[in-house]
Amino acid sequence: MKVRNPRTGAFDHAIAPLDGAALAAVAADLRARQPAWEALGPEGRAGHLLALAAAIAQHRPALQAALEADTGRRALAIREIDTVTASLRRWAERAPALLAAAQVEDQPSAMPGVTLSVTLSPYPLVGAISPWNFPLLLGLADAVPALAAGCAALVKPSEWTPRFIAPLMAAVAETDVPLAVVEGDGATGAALVPLVDFLAFTGSVATGRKVAEAAARAFVPASLELGGKDPLLVLASADPERAAMIALSASCRASGQACQSIERILVARPLYDSFVERLVTAASAVTLNWPDIDHGDLGPFIFAKQAEIVAGQIAEARAMGARVLTGGEIETHGGGRWLRPTVIVDVTPDMAVWREETFGPVMPVMPFDTVEDAIALANGSAYGLSAAVVAASLAEAQAVGRRLAAGAVSLNDGALTALLSDAAKTSFGLSGMGPSRAGDEGLLRFLRRRVLYAQHGAPLPLAAFSEGH
Repeated sequence: MKVRNPRTGAFDHAIAPLDGAALAAVAADLRARQPAWEALGPEGRAGHLLALAAAIAQHRPALQAALEADTGRRALAIREIDTVTASLRRWAERAPALLAAAQVEDQPSAMPGVTLSVTLSPYPLVGAISPWNFPLLLGLADAVPALAAGCAALVKPSEWTPRFIAPLMAAVAETDVPLAVVEGDGATGAALVPLVDFLAFTGSVATGRKVAEAAARAFVPASLELGGKDPLLVLASADPERAAMIALSASCRASGQACQSIERILVARPLYDSFVERLVTAASAVTLNWPDIDHGDLGPFIFAKQAEIVAGQIAEARAMGARVLTGGEIETHGGGRWLRPTVIVDVTPDMAVWREETFGPVMPVMPFDTVEDAIALANGSAYGLSAAVVAASLAEAQAVGRRLAAGAVSLNDGALTALLSDAAKTSFGLSGMGPSRAGDEGLLRFLRRRVLYAQHGAPLPLAAFSEGH
């Protein structure tokens, strides 16, 4: 299977997707290794996770080069590696205390004379299916806490960004960590589902539905991290200059190819003209990282088809009466496809650019007259991943943020959930299902609870349950 380079457009790499038998063999090997891994205990596993972080550091040049070729960007490739190694260290440090606190020994129950103890049993094999926008980071976002919990992990990343797999697995091979990251396509992902005991999926709603249905048929519990159409509300008290800066950054970092990107901007009407003017000025100054990957703000579309989707949304908006004030045209450089930050006004809620996930640096802007109108427009979406509110004070922003149908809300900033995962959150609407990846729940979801009820006195006889007792 040939793989396209997002910077050059050339199909300069190839993978051999694992068939069902080969994937089953990988899964069987991981299952065989898992009991010894679990027996190490959280402290023992922590040492091996730190060893993996060190091994990744040793293989960093090759891993970084592979990620750059996968995604067409350098700074974010470096950030991916740094974030993954920080995650390994974080869970190595956090897991022992977290697992100890989750267990209970001889606690009194509601029945006199009976105590209860809670023990933890990890799912033996956790499977993860991950997308193309952050190949390494999202490939290991679920695997690392699963490993810390005592599970083995099998990861199938996107077939569009597979180059990082070889250098990553070279690092894994230098450790005893039961982790396998395999090459594969959609058929490989489908074959993975019934082979695992818990499934973590990150990707689109359309594919997430198929994964959820397959997991249900296989009776495999799953957590789904899906798409978003995140709104930013700029209240009348906000500084339009600062609000425009927040909007641009939160919409266009990673070239808008992130599920937490701001994709709808609602601005109080008294600020609207001033805000749009500042946003257009700032957006027009943004540069592409072409021809030099070390210079410029935006990388290319990683997945060529995504450029077509975004172009279609922009074209439909224009046809329905919207105006594009800057950007708006897919550019081809060296075979790669880029889009400059695109500000669109005169949008309506029935336009795809306002309604459907875009996954590109596109900023549709709409005015509102009252806060009630803004909240209704923000919540009028099938998605509910995250949101943002900008106001003169945090108290004012928080009052509005509490009313938004979203799992996380950035106050006087935007897309903070792309940078922080300290607290568990719930995805609203079509943005996800199952336990959270963030916070302590990111690890605890991989553990089954076993309760032991101990009778210290006399068991109740049958007569205690007889009629008329």
